[in-house]
Amino acid sequence: MRTAPTILHLDMDAFFASVEQASKPSLRGKAVVVGGLGPRGVVATCSYEARVFGVHSAMPMGQARRLAPHAAYLVPRFELYRSISEQVMRLLRELSPLVEPLSLDEAFVDLEAGGTAWDAESARLAGVKLRTDIRTVTGLTGSVGLAASKMLAKIASEEAKPDGLVLIPPGTERAMLEPMTVRTLPGVGPATGDHLRRAGITTVGEIAEAGEDELVRLLGKAHGHALYAMALARDERPVVAERETKSVSVEDTYDVDIHDRVRVGVEVGRLADRCVRRLRASGLSGRTIVLKVRRYDFSTLTRSETLRGPTDDPAVVREAAARLLDSVDTTGGVRLLGVGVSGLADYTQEDLFAQAAGDRAEEPAEEPQTGPAEEHRPSPTERRWPAGHDVRHTDLGHGWVQGSGLGRVTVRFETPYSEVGRVRTFPVDDPELTPADPLPLVADAEGGAGQPSASGPLPLPASLPKSWSGGGGPAATSKP
Repeated sequence: MRTAPTILHLDMDAFFASVEQASKPSLRGKAVVVGGLGPRGVVATCSYEARVFGVHSAMPMGQARRLAPHAAYLVPRFELYRSISEQVMRLLRELSPLVEPLSLDEAFVDLEAGGTAWDAESARLAGVKLRTDIRTVTGLTGSVGLAASKMLAKIASEEAKPDGLVLIPPGTERAMLEPMTVRTLPGVGPATGDHLRRAGITTVGEIAEAGEDELVRLLGKAHGHALYAMALARDERPVVAERETKSVSVEDTYDVDIHDRVRVGVEVGRLADRCVRRLRASGLSGRTIVLKVRRYDFSTLTRSETLRGPTDDPAVVREAAARLLDSVDTTGGVRLLGVGVSGLADYTQEDLFAQAAGDRAEEPAEEPQTGPAEEHRPSPTERRWPAGHDVRHTDLGHGWVQGSGLGRVTVRFETPYSEVGRVRTFPVDDPELTPADPLPLVADAEGGAGQPSASGPLPLPASLPKSWSGGGGPAATSKP
């Protein structure tokens, strides 16, 4: 492992929700939830104001609405998110040629490879500069972790959230890790965490104390060796630039074999949803759905189905996985299940949270309805107005859809650079109202829409406080 904290991990703060708040003055400081608004929708991300009420990513949208009924519920605008992500990734590549994107809002950077940092102070300066440049170019905030390995840099960025910077000095890694929960380590999910807890292991320090042989006995050779190394702060993985993803998959091993066929089906559906969330995070879709089943006798079966085109629709993946399960005999019990997607393609401009084929109903109204929903059904030619998406009115200018239903669409007319705008309601087929492209989040020097100032990113600051963590003001010590 390195002797200097020259691996940087950037994680943008509540990225999708922060973009929506930055582009909509009326939502700044308010609870915002982004995701699928249909009956099977899930939360993609939410603002920190919404998290106070218990809302979190991957939660069913119906549950989120019950916890935070006052929040703004918006359909994702992936075209805008991708354009902002590209701006951020360009800033990272100015620091080093070795940038490893993990998703639209997260990446590792090898500062040493770019000659940007060689010791703790130069790494810290680079991290502070990056956070300043991101705010200047995009108007958004990101949290930065700096450490001698990828695992520790990611842990540091989690500690820095929101809008902060944490550097882990070499030599302090084990002391920092010891009191942390086992779930802090990569690869320790709910099942492994519960397995360790039953063995009396709840912290990273207790993993190290248990010893490698005990972990191998509990978790198997590969997982036991890897977990023990991580508990000792050992991680030699290099930063790999632009790694090509060939497939996305998730799987769970169960402590007790599952015999109930209904529960097996429920688990497959849950795994399908998790798999799609990983697809979404990477901005990908795929054509081939793969089901993996390891039975009670350790025999492993795989089944696959290739669709007509790439999909990132959770309902489609769930239904395909369920069909594959129908062809597998689970009599005797199942000890492992997995769902994967291969034949990957770049994300295209489809609604990630669309319903399965044949279930394309209009989104629910975002304002209280005055009558039953059955009073109005959209015709095949009627335009849909996704909540949060951009529109333009011939006379009133640029705005965004606040809600639609009952044949009406409600629009708030404001831009990223305006004051809070007024609200108007129109028939859904009003000829003066048309869909529009998103506006940039940052205005040019004259106050209009445009690119950041020609002066470019800010220079490195001359000096910084000597403390190891911080850089984000009072928020630097906050947690997600």
